[in-house]
Amino acid sequence: MIWVAVDLGRTRTGLAVCDKGELLASPLAVLCQRDPERLAGQIAEAAQGAGAQGLVVGLPRNMDGTEGESARFAREMGEKVARLTGLPVEFQDERGTTITAHGYLNETNTRGKKRKAVVDAVAAAIILEDYLRGRRSQREAH
Repeated sequence: MIWVAVDLGRTRTGLAVCDKGELLASPLAVLCQRDPERLAGQIAEAAQGAGAQGLVVGLPRNMDGTEGESARFAREMGEKVARLTGLPVEFQDERGTTITAHGYLNETNTRGKKRKAVVDAVAAAIILEDYLRGRRSQREAH
């Protein structure tokens, strides 16, 4: 199944996609859009263009596990994109993904404007990898 992951941001939103076998997650795009309605449309368009069969939206929980304003925004955006695409939407805890993405970019010596342009898509790929790992674990447990 092809999944597209979304790392929502107020300025930049990262997207990632996986292969049909759900083995490899890759950065797809970074959308620069502040208007929620337009952003939902752009996410839906990118997901359809990638052949997505489902969406994974990063859920920014607080460190204590509670959900605040950012998590509410993520849930609202997930609902909007689900209505636009008709695709199932899953939510994945995204705590620490941006820090991990910066770590990966440090390892590849990606700096400056290039780093800013890709960090959100890399974070989306990490969200998707975490989600896919959970799906594999569930399948193996059954």
